Amino acid sequence: MRVLLAQINTTIADVDGNVAAIEAACDAARASGVDLVLTPELGVVGYPPLDLLERPDLLAEAEAARARLSAASAGITLVVGTALPNRGQVDGVPNRPALNAAEVFADGEHRGTVIKRLLPTYDVFDEDRYFEPGQSTQVFEVAGRRVGVTICEDIWSDDEHGVRRYDVDPVDALVGAGADVIVNLSASPFDLGKASRRFRLVSDIAREHGVPVAYCNAVGGNDALIFDGRSFAVDADGEPLGHAAAFATDRWEVTLPPAASSGTGATTEGERPAPPAAFAPAAADEARAALVLGVRDYLRKCGFSQVVLGLSGGIDSAVTAAIAVEAIGADNVLGVAMPGPYSSGHSVADARALAENLGIRCPVVPIAAPLDGFQSALSDELARPGKDPGGVTAQNLQARSRGVILMALSNHTGRMLLTTGNKSELAVGYCTLYGDMNGGLAVIGDLPKMLVYAVARTYNTEAEVIPWSTIDKPPSAELAPDQQDSDSLPPYPVLDRILELHLHQRMPAETLAAQEGFDLAVVRRMIRLTELNEYKRRQAAPVLRVTAKAFGAGRRVPMARRMPPR
Repeated sequence: MRVLLAQINTTIADVDGNVAAIEAACDAARASGVDLVLTPELGVVGYPPLDLLERPDLLAEAEAARARLSAASAGITLVVGTALPNRGQVDGVPNRPALNAAEVFADGEHRGTVIKRLLPTYDVFDEDRYFEPGQSTQVFEVAGRRVGVTICEDIWSDDEHGVRRYDVDPVDALVGAGADVIVNLSASPFDLGKASRRFRLVSDIAREHGVPVAYCNAVGGNDALIFDGRSFAVDADGEPLGHAAAFATDRWEVTLPPAASSGTGATTEGERPAPPAAFAPAAADEARAALVLGVRDYLRKCGFSQVVLGLSGGIDSAVTAAIAVEAIGADNVLGVAMPGPYSSGHSVADARALAENLGIRCPVVPIAAPLDGFQSALSDELARPGKDPGGVTAQNLQARSRGVILMALSNHTGRMLLTTGNKSELAVGYCTLYGDMNGGLAVIGDLPKMLVYAVARTYNTEAEVIPWSTIDKPPSAELAPDQQDSDSLPPYPVLDRILELHLHQRMPAETLAAQEGFDLAVVRRMIRLTELNEYKRRQAAPVLRVTAKAFGAGRRVPMARRMPPR
């Protein structure tokens, strides 16, 4: 059976545009003699539609698209992800508003509807809020094969460690019903290393049940989530048959071989087929590709074509600018250098050198005048006794002066303002509300500081793009005389490790300090700062997600509480 995996980049609620992409894939499939076309999960409405699923007009439009999809299936079989209205009743009223469905069309006719059975409600997922789960199993005849259709989480009944999450195993039920091929429509959000985990999961399923599996994943950015594509297929032994592109739309065709006479059962790590090399690139290369796609799609889908950002001469703004240029082109990126009273001589020089290397314009707008204005207007009140012996007020006035300048230029030019803070700073609150946190998108807000440096170096593999002086100098906010980040924070390799173990593994401070050999007082202080600064992160721009635990929908911590940090 010949299958085309239509790895499309959907826009949420753009039913017309999404269906047009599916129709184009069907046209290509007919031209090359394909038997079955597979789309990503919710390919008709985009993923995740969230509370838009509570709008009857969206569900009605998706349902009305059946006519176009049926026509598109002439001469082939089309399995397409969509959302449908839930007309089931619980106590006389509709329960959840929608169904997460895969509709099957063949040769111009509607052949059936499969409803997603396993609805994830963890991390960034909240599907049980919107969708009614499916209860039944269906197998379809396609080109002489018996095809079992699953939707994303339906194949994650066991996680990568073999721990069962659900009482139902849809794949086992389908194979028990006679399926000799499993297909999966997926919208699996990207995080570093996930492509290899997905492959191992699908490969293990194929080996266990003795059936080939075709997996079609979404691609593109939708708000904070990035989808990496990399659709693929494996044979009945779990060996890879190839894959679609990473971080790009693609139509990938594959011939699925016969099923095995029986599955091999459980596998050991040594027996597992290796993931394709493209599924396990260096973290810096993968993060860069993801963020370029995330920036490009966030701007395009929100109706922006140009951006503005502050260039401090530091590593964070340099990497953000480089990603923006790669995403939308140098002509669409404006960098602004804003020297202040404590800016070093190399700050403007490094900003200008970066701008020249990237080919972007970089006006210099000193903050002296607005800063003097704020200080003059506040002079009487600031002369009164206060509670700021450390001079934070004066430092924040500098950051907020820059924020006012950048927002004015954003308003004047119609450009989206990008923030430039990294995950390490955002975690411990080393950032200023209404200052450097101003903006519409936090490009590197999920990159730990040391990964920011690693991404920077990927831009300099062939020629200097990010000045080496920017990469080599000690990081500093330059808001006080001779200030360095190390005055307030532990070395970034230490801070990043503390944050990784605290945020990802929820490791208590005492265990963390003992395991890593860190000073317990430092660990406790960083964890306390992370917990105390939740109020800042609630007001931050959307953060593009690249790690398994990003700030945003995947981490929900109350601000007003009595439970102490640990």
